[in-house]
Amino acid sequence: MKICVFLSAADLDERYTRPAREFAELLGKGGHTLVWGGSESGLMKVVADGVQETGGRLVGVSVTFLAAKARANADEMVIAADLAERKRLLLEKSDAVVIMVGGTGTLDEATEILELKKHGHTDKPVVLLNTAGFYDGLRTQFLRMENEGFLPVPLTDLVFFAEEPVGALAYLEESSGTP
Repeated sequence: MKICVFLSAADLDERYTRPAREFAELLGKGGHTLVWGGSESGLMKVVADGVQETGGRLVGVSVTFLAAKARANADEMVIAADLAERKRLLLEKSDAVVIMVGGTGTLDEATEILELKKHGHTDKPVVLLNTAGFYDGLRTQFLRMENEGFLPVPLTDLVFFAEEPVGALAYLEESSGTP
């Protein structure tokens, strides 16, 4: 399975890097392909290293203004002209999406895929990996949106919240029929 991971390129502490590395190793050992922002820094590097070191493939989609930070030894690297094209290519090249910890860029990517699902423009499974409770506030906001009528479909049809890496991958494999 080709799994797109939206996540931070920032250097983060162990409470975020350990679960990210664990998820990456599960991907690699499972023979999956990581589709990611292509960066050779921060959490993006941690995940790419973990996938590559355990036998998985790397498909990166960087963007022109970040091309200097792109991973040189990815199996495939595409340089998009802008962020909109980058998001489109990341989604085109993947079968499923995992949202890890991140900043405004990650949040932008997350809300775009959820909006596409809400309107029936994709049926890719989406998992939000809630490492160290990072997305507890966002889950509360999404539930409020659902309860107050802002979501025309149930939240559970849009995204699965996983607390641990193994649960995230299990959900994706079950959703796609991959053993």
